Amino acid sequence: MTTVEMGRATDRLLPLGGPADGAWIAERAVREVLAEAARTVRGTVPEPPRFRLAVAAAEAPFPVPPGGLPPGELGIALEFAAVAGRPLPELAGRLRTALLGAAEESFGLVVAGVDLRVTELLDTPPDPVTPTPPPGRTSPPAPPDPAALAALAVEGVAALTDAYGGPVQRAAGDLRLELAVTAGRRALDVARAVRTAVTAAAPEATTVTVVVSELR
Repeated sequence: MTTVEMGRATDRLLPLGGPADGAWIAERAVREVLAEAARTVRGTVPEPPRFRLAVAAAEAPFPVPPGGLPPGELGIALEFAAVAGRPLPELAGRLRTALLGAAEESFGLVVAGVDLRVTELLDTPPDPVTPTPPPGRTSPPAPPDPAALAALAVEGVAALTDAYGGPVQRAAGDLRLELAVTAGRRALDVARAVRTAVTAAAPEATTVTVVVSELR
């Protein structure tokens, strides 16, 4: 699946929750959190995880945003080097638990399975890697739109963003919100609350969808 450029971002959007949730999240945001979770498993040196659509939903009741995967269950693939002498099934099990836990607890992703592949056996544990801090982020001014004001009032919304086109996008009866979620809040819960608030504030909208561009 190819990456589509939208606004300033070049990144896929992964379905967040189930088909009825009408929410998507930037792949890079998910990758950063799951990579950090994988790095906590001692005895392994994981590569960044990759994502694919494993099981597509029967139907999509909401318009899929440009660059977004259709609703459905995701598959996670991860390659890793392992320290020799440690049981590989145990290391793989710990990695799988870490990835599934982060996917559910941080985001609310629906994951069909995790594929793991050992690429190398290491004689000694490697030196720890210090993650690169994310670049500084700025937020666009909130547009004078009732939908924007309703979204900003939802607990867990850190800011409205414009990485994928703009904070509020309207096309015919479809309304899409783009926002950042406060770090530590489950992204799906915030997206659901935003959809509820915006649906009430913009009753003229036929559909309301949410794109989570980042965690802050």
